[in-house]
Amino acid sequence: MQVLGVDIGGSGIKGAIVDTQTGELITERFRIETPQPATPDAIANTVNELVKHFAWKGKIGCGFPAVIHDGIAKTAANVDSTWININVDELFTKKTGLETYVVNDADAAGIAEMKFGIGKDKKGVVLLLTIGTGIGSALFMNGKLIPNTEYGHLYYKGDVAEKYCSDSIRKKLDLKWDEWAKRFSNFLKHIERTINPDLIIVGGGVSKKQEKFFHLVNIETELRLALLENNAGIVGAAINVVK
Repeated sequence: MQVLGVDIGGSGIKGAIVDTQTGELITERFRIETPQPATPDAIANTVNELVKHFAWKGKIGCGFPAVIHDGIAKTAANVDSTWININVDELFTKKTGLETYVVNDADAAGIAEMKFGIGKDKKGVVLLLTIGTGIGSALFMNGKLIPNTEYGHLYYKGDVAEKYCSDSIRKKLDLKWDEWAKRFSNFLKHIERTINPDLIIVGGGVSKKQEKFFHLVNIETELRLALLENNAGIVGAAINVVK
């Protein structure tokens, strides 16, 4: 089955048509800058632009940066606060005229990695972290998703963790890679103490720069790069439609 997978982030909205049986992108990925302010109408219009770009007529799977309960956004991370309590499924379905299913963006990336990537057939506690504008998280126990974890929003060093070691903070503070890797390691050690994972997978935009930092991260838990890299959110959003 083919599904249009969409990954909504704080800086960009990306989409591609996905073969849900193989996890492969059938088309080139298409990206549009996230509108500012990132209001419901503005983002819905951008999703519709993606639909028109692909001349798409089928189902849509969408990863969205919020806690999602039954299609409704309960938080708003790196998008406008007016998203809270909006039924995202209904809004996107109405705007595009196509059946749309929304899932937390990091959960989408995790779903993809557990089905087609590093986490495939991995038992025990697996945590995927998407490092980009913020920090998203997806937690699995023996391959089963525990939805809507928000480890990037844990209070850490006087603020939420993503204000301490996201990739956007690295850029904002002009941190050298070794400085940022130390911050990231400190955060991961905090995670180790709280959930004792068997594997931590690093995805998101920063995963494309692994040669800059990966060897500098110092933790006890096995640490792997997401195999699907920055496409994981698109793939997971698509396969979530048919799982």
